[in-house]
Amino acid sequence: MKKSLFFLCYCLLLFVTNLVLAQAPKKIIVENSDFADVNQVEVPDALLLMGNVRVNHDGVVMTCNKAYYFQKENYIKAFGNVQMVQGDTLFLNSKYAEYNGNVKKAYASGDAVMSSPDATLTTEIINFDRNIQEVFYDTPGTITNKDNTLKSNSGRYYVKQKKFQFLTAVTITNPTYVIKSNHLDYFSNSGHSYLFGPSTITSKANYIYTEKGFYDTKKNLAHFLNKSYIRYDDRVIKGDSLYYDRNREFASATRNVKITDSINRGIVKGHYAEVYKKLDSMYVTKRAVAVNFVENDSVYIHGKKLMVTGKEGNRIIRAFNNVRFFKTDMSGKCDSIHSSSKTALTKMIGNPILWNAENQITGDVMHLIGNNTTKKLDSLKVLNNTFIVSKDTIGTGYNQVKGQDLYGKFEEGKLHYVDVVKNAEVIYYMRNEAQELIGINKNKSSKINLIIEDNEVETITFFQQIDGDIFPEKDLPENARKLRGLVWRGDERIKSKDDIFPPEENEDNDKIAKATKVSEAKEDIPMKIRKETLNYDKKKVKK
Repeated sequence: MKKSLFFLCYCLLLFVTNLVLAQAPKKIIVENSDFADVNQVEVPDALLLMGNVRVNHDGVVMTCNKAYYFQKENYIKAFGNVQMVQGDTLFLNSKYAEYNGNVKKAYASGDAVMSSPDATLTTEIINFDRNIQEVFYDTPGTITNKDNTLKSNSGRYYVKQKKFQFLTAVTITNPTYVIKSNHLDYFSNSGHSYLFGPSTITSKANYIYTEKGFYDTKKNLAHFLNKSYIRYDDRVIKGDSLYYDRNREFASATRNVKITDSINRGIVKGHYAEVYKKLDSMYVTKRAVAVNFVENDSVYIHGKKLMVTGKEGNRIIRAFNNVRFFKTDMSGKCDSIHSSSKTALTKMIGNPILWNAENQITGDVMHLIGNNTTKKLDSLKVLNNTFIVSKDTIGTGYNQVKGQDLYGKFEEGKLHYVDVVKNAEVIYYMRNEAQELIGINKNKSSKINLIIEDNEVETITFFQQIDGDIFPEKDLPENARKLRGLVWRGDERIKSKDDIFPPEENEDNDKIAKATKVSEAKEDIPMKIRKETLNYDKKKVKK
């Protein structure tokens, strides 16, 4: 029994001893030196090594011309052509270096250069902590990595992750662009950059600003968040989330998208957009609206889909599906719109309806024509089944003009001069200056001309009158006071810029607004490192 207990205690003691020995610092081993000496006067308590010095410590090999080895402290100072090598992944060269074997920390100074298979760092002083496998420097440094050159006043390199981190001003220079930031994580193997805080990317093609972003410097792909925008010569693209492909000059934006056209004085908004710079085109959806500034006013055009194509001066706006537009003195609806800046022609296609002042105008096809010189709305053309209707100012009746085609002229944004041609018919409530009803004018002719002042018909002229007269109210029955095809759609009228959006899109907009508030609360958190960054070398091995 005593023997068994003694043996157990012996084994336990042996285990503890081995554990302590295993945790004890390993000694620096001198593998080579052309000359060795002890000089208590020159270097007390140190072994002087000279000529082809080579020492080894726990996987790190140091070579130099001269060294002082303090054996008790397990510490060495190296001079001249110093190089420390860790495996085949890290090389540290300098004029002078110190290495502490007990704490496994290295210090290199004098034209210090750290090299790895993916990047090279050049600076004055480099510190290397082998325990946590981190390299850091606080002197101006330059990092070269294939096509990229990084410059900063300080930085840190995480050996295992192959990541440089900069928390002071850093600049990445590439033949195509320049990145500047105060907080940047750069992975030397993949070329992936993570930016946090005010950062810019400048190139001949554009200027990018972000406060949280990812940039793949090898593939030229990027993803930006937080107050980010891309500025081209004449456009600025903003959104809560921006994706960018420099090779294709393609950008897409999600949530709270705003695209500003400084030359054409226009803005396009939505919650999803695609911009193709090389094709001079953009596509916007999800509560899409185009805002154009005309005659000191704004025109709002909404469709489920908006497309803008063409260069400045020859730009075309197309809107599809349930199109609505609003201007202070005009609004309308149709299936689709085609608007050309070159011809100043806007076509309303598919069940168009237009409200101008108090007039409701319908027809098969409508053309709104502008003046490129004055930048004002000039004229209106309605083709086939023209119908103009407005409510009588006092009574319950309707003023109506019907015909095949309409040709109108605008003054100060309002219809002033109108010709209705072919099979023209009119029903109009005639009133004197006291707004007393004189009679109801009901006529037919080949052509009718209207002059409108202050939203009221000033004069009516009939050409080649066929039939008609002015009837006293009591002599014209109710069923005779409406022209065939009359449909009053006053309840559909768009009275504000908010009315252009259908209810379902407003609901989606409210949801996005809530999601935006949640994301804004996370603005101070750096972007999460992507899987393709962390697994980059694993993918290379698989290939």
